[in-house]
Amino acid sequence: MIQSDSTPRDFSYPQLLGHPRPLWMLFMSEFWERFAFYGMRWALTLYIVAQFYGGDDAGQASASRTYGAYLALVYATAVFGGYVADKIIGYQRSILLGAVVMSAGLFMVMVPNHAVFMLGLATVIVGNGLFKPNISSMVGQLYAPGDSRRDRGFTLFYMGINAGALIAPVLTSVLATRVFGTPGHQNYHVVFAASGVGMLISLVWFWFGRRQLGEVGRPAPEIASLARVAWVALGVLVAIPLVYLLMDRAGAVVLQWLLTVLFLGVAVMLVIEAIRTGRVQIQRVIAMLIIFTFNVLFWMFFEQAGSSFNFLAQHIVDRDLGGWNFPIGWFQSVNPVAIVVLAPLVTMVWAALDKRRAEPSIPRKFGLGLIGNALGFAVLMYALSNLVGSDGLIPLWTLVLCYVLQTAGELCLSPIGLSMVTKLAPLRLVGLGMGGWFLSTAIGNNLAGLFAGHVSGETGMTVESALSGYTTGFWILLGGGVLLFLVAPLINRLMHGVR
Repeated sequence: MIQSDSTPRDFSYPQLLGHPRPLWMLFMSEFWERFAFYGMRWALTLYIVAQFYGGDDAGQASASRTYGAYLALVYATAVFGGYVADKIIGYQRSILLGAVVMSAGLFMVMVPNHAVFMLGLATVIVGNGLFKPNISSMVGQLYAPGDSRRDRGFTLFYMGINAGALIAPVLTSVLATRVFGTPGHQNYHVVFAASGVGMLISLVWFWFGRRQLGEVGRPAPEIASLARVAWVALGVLVAIPLVYLLMDRAGAVVLQWLLTVLFLGVAVMLVIEAIRTGRVQIQRVIAMLIIFTFNVLFWMFFEQAGSSFNFLAQHIVDRDLGGWNFPIGWFQSVNPVAIVVLAPLVTMVWAALDKRRAEPSIPRKFGLGLIGNALGFAVLMYALSNLVGSDGLIPLWTLVLCYVLQTAGELCLSPIGLSMVTKLAPLRLVGLGMGGWFLSTAIGNNLAGLFAGHVSGETGMTVESALSGYTTGFWILLGGGVLLFLVAPLINRLMHGVR
């Protein structure tokens, strides 16, 4: 049930490993959804170049922009998905409908036709918008206000996200390159099919597990009509071709303007709702919007994994390990492996510091995230300027280390951001606030595609173009991290005790 400010809540869930038992059901539902998402994500740019540009490196920039626009719209549609859950059909029904739509889209991208492929991506985008923000919102609703376990619960939930992201590229790469014994790009349809199956598992898992949630996520009586679900489904059918046109016709630059206008609209809606509540809520929303701006910066450079880092791995990284080539797709598993390893350590560090009343505030955690991201680019800067061999390649370990350092930064920022929204957003619009968080990520992802296209240039990535682009990324991220540390006291005051 969607809660109002005065609705009493029951938080007496059975506990498992120190957290509410429904957390682990949501963990596994998200695990399989992320398996589906990341199972096909690593292959997108490589597939576009191979299938629609005949393998010509000149297609790299276009593929990167398409990839950036795809990711941007995946997160941007979370704004509408959050609103649909808050106001129209409730969280649980939004998740179920989103899972059905995503599954259909993942099977559509198997078709080796450009129009059908793009329409399939548009279908995945719309379905993800209904699914992604709302399952995250429900995690926050499992904990009572002031429960210090909430941040740690979100970090554990984040492990579920990344456990799926870890397994997916490894398994789908094996399917593409070994099971069928032919070059990977000839089997990308198998990659997309495996992702579709993963999404169906997520759908079934949530369908049977949602009883554990009790009233959390169920529609309030005034919006419980199934007719509302039918109207939302009709809206989905209208939205898919509109998203297709944005991706295929408008282009990344036009999309950037649209995303910016949309972000400003969400910010205004959140502020108006805060005004109805009082000065403290207004200032908390302002603090949240400031942090959203730094979130844009983080993802603009972090989200090179599926675009420029893919082409870096393909053309400039020495992947030969004693006669065996390290698969390009496996680089995508470095990030989730590092998260699964580092997340419990980060959780323990935050808990230990909390006991000593020394845990960094939210803005300082974000500053650490930006600096960690910058250090990843510093490694690539060093490799591209000092470690390029006679064959024009850099060592494999440098790209792996870049991913690990970026992951350390991500753990300081992304799960904390999810938790932050549930603390700072107006209670009646938590779903919309979560949508605003994902929208800021969307803007960063679209900028990431534009940045990756710049790194590749018109003829494909070179050592020189990569060094120039990644040096720029390093200095911008480092400057942003330092600035955030400097303004942290001001943001903390605006948050009025929220940590």
